Amino acid sequence: MARRSRQLDFALPAPRRWGGRRDGAGRKPGPTRSLPHASREDFSTPLPAHVTLRVRPGIPSLRTIPIVRAIERSFADACARSGFRLVHYSLQGNHAHLIVEARDRHALGRGMKAIAGRIARAVNCVARRRGKVFADRYHLRLLPTPREVHRAIRYVLLNARHHLAAAVARRTPACLDPASSARWFDGWNKMSLAHGDGDGHTRSPVARARTWLLRFGWRRHGLLDPADVPG
Repeated sequence: MARRSRQLDFALPAPRRWGGRRDGAGRKPGPTRSLPHASREDFSTPLPAHVTLRVRPGIPSLRTIPIVRAIERSFADACARSGFRLVHYSLQGNHAHLIVEARDRHALGRGMKAIAGRIARAVNCVARRRGKVFADRYHLRLLPTPREVHRAIRYVLLNARHHLAAAVARRTPACLDPASSARWFDGWNKMSLAHGDGDGHTRSPVARARTWLLRFGWRRHGLLDPADVPG
């Protein structure tokens, strides 16, 4: 009778498994924490919003005069589009504040994509560079009440004074920030500064507001003082 051969045992490695949670997996954190990629807040009626865009390290200051002028020209060509309007803005060294109004979340997303692209192209053209300009997704805050709109306009148009030390800002004479849309704003409480149309030679880089909140509602809480220092 033939003897049955013995089967040999091989020590094989455990099979590789794909998917699921693994320690140390995923993109490693950089020097700055990214904004979470959560869905934007939904809205179905036209609303103003305060948007903040932050640039990457190593990008020239957005307040450099050639960059300010290039962004102004770019905004003048694209401040109004279907369902989206750029109404106010302020350029600081490494970030930009915008006040926009949009018909809904989708129009806001498309409009911000166009505006961010134009800022990036203007910066790269002046700086003679290529590549990404913005560090992360834009930060968004919807403004559903007159008081919130008033605070946002005050903060954005007076943002250069906000970044000065409080004591220095209070000693600095009131003047309109040339790296903002302040020259086209008609809500100052001092008529000598209420130009409303810039210098008369430059096309307006911002669109006239259409929502009640940005046209009239915010005025319930008073006109703005160009010598103010927002907190």
